Amino acid sequence: MIDVNLINGIALAFEGDAVYSMYIRRHLIFKGMTKPNKLHKEATKYVSAKAQAHLISLMIEEEVLTEKEEEIYKRGRNTNSHTKAKNADVVTYRMSTGFEAVMGYLHMTENVERLETLISWCIQKVEG
Repeated sequence: MIDVNLINGIALAFEGDAVYSMYIRRHLIFKGMTKPNKLHKEATKYVSAKAQAHLISLMIEEEVLTEKEEEIYKRGRNTNSHTKAKNADVVTYRMSTGFEAVMGYLHMTENVERLETLISWCIQKVEG
């Protein structure tokens, strides 16, 4: 077994991207959306780099994250990914990577209750 605390921010973000997207997709389908174009358009309000950067900014501003989660966010944000975002500037992309790292960390440490709490918080903020 690998110690999750030693996994780099990009790998955590890779996991977090998939997990967060899955929760959002399920949420939208359970809201009654079934058409692929509508689902994709609606999902971007939650999962785009811009949306995730905004959400993580709010989490920090409103002190939603634990100390450990903030540390993981910074690890993800500060990791050089060697890739470029298609539709976001570098700062926004890095912030969204940090957001995804937090989601990945919580999932990989099997802290599902906390993961779902943060995802519910995000959904409420987006749907506000």
